[in-house]
Amino acid sequence: MANEKKSYRTNPFADFIRRMTKSFSAKLGVILFVVIVLFCLIGPFFSPYGVNDVDLLNMYAGPSANHILGCDALGRDMCTRLMYGGRYSLALGIAASVFGAFVGVVIGSIGGYFGGITETLIMRLMDVWSALPGTLLCILISSAMGNGFFPTVIALTVGGVPGTVRMIRGQILTERSKEYIEAAQSINCSSLVIMFKHLLPNVIQPIIVTTTMGIGSTMIMAASLSYIGLGIQPPSPEWGAMLSDGRSYIRTNPHLLLVPGIAIALTVFAINLMGDGIRDALDPKLRD
Repeated sequence: MANEKKSYRTNPFADFIRRMTKSFSAKLGVILFVVIVLFCLIGPFFSPYGVNDVDLLNMYAGPSANHILGCDALGRDMCTRLMYGGRYSLALGIAASVFGAFVGVVIGSIGGYFGGITETLIMRLMDVWSALPGTLLCILISSAMGNGFFPTVIALTVGGVPGTVRMIRGQILTERSKEYIEAAQSINCSSLVIMFKHLLPNVIQPIIVTTTMGIGSTMIMAASLSYIGLGIQPPSPEWGAMLSDGRSYIRTNPHLLLVPGIAIALTVFAINLMGDGIRDALDPKLRD
């Protein structure tokens, strides 16, 4: 029995799950996020309305038995549009955060491992990059590349790359002088193998945490782009675009603004709770 308990505790994944389940806030975040994802992915199959079904008799209709969250200016069911819009918002947040982390990890690994002139050039480039306001840079790129999913992902990605590069470079500088790296070099492992097979698994934990917590802020930025006429645009029901549609009716029909606004707030809240839980679960100082 003691051996089984010891084996369970030394399994990194099992230990991570155990620590996540001990945190009430982490469990709340995971449950809330899963509910939101299922609502967006499965909910449309149970909706009696299409995402762009127009019903002029129900223009600006408030919440009712037939339309739980009311209807918009064209009589389209807000609940159905919220489900489909969540797919865009979640996909944008996750895709941009993961892609930005990937780019930052690759650049930071190269700079941290090789050092010298390579590191100097990369870090000076990151200094110039980070000197540009992230929001302004995002707006400029989105304006230049146009609307649509993939241009918006690229625009959302650029702001977070310098921070990730600096983080991964600092981690690799700490690790590259350790004995297991010298052992890998002594058996003629290639630089790519050392960077991505030996170094990266030992420095990836903070990247996982920052990427997870960055999804929420990226979703807010995506909604902001849609709100000012960039990013995903109508008739696609992205949550930011829905906010933009409803801003003219905030006094007469506040549900047009409140529905997508609350959806964004709840999703970001759930993601931040998950990020806090992941950070605590991966922190070696908090392990019992």
